Amino acid sequence: MFEEIKEIIANQFKLDPATLSRETNILTDIGADSLDLVDLLMKLEEKYGVTIKDSELEKLKTVGDIEDYFQKN
Repeated sequence: MFEEIKEIIANQFKLDPATLSRETNILTDIGADSLDLVDLLMKLEEKYGVTIKDSELEKLKTVGDIEDYFQKN
């Protein structure tokens, strides 16, 4: 799942997937804004058939946070 999530993030932000790690912060390391993050999470929700609760959104800051959330749900 990590590799799939990296690919989706890399495609959305036009990055090399090899530059992404579990610790990569979507906002500070990639330079995404909150709308970019919401768009990314909507794509992942659609791909994995999981709805992210509003209360969980602010906790999803790194690639690892996102992967962990989708693996648990």
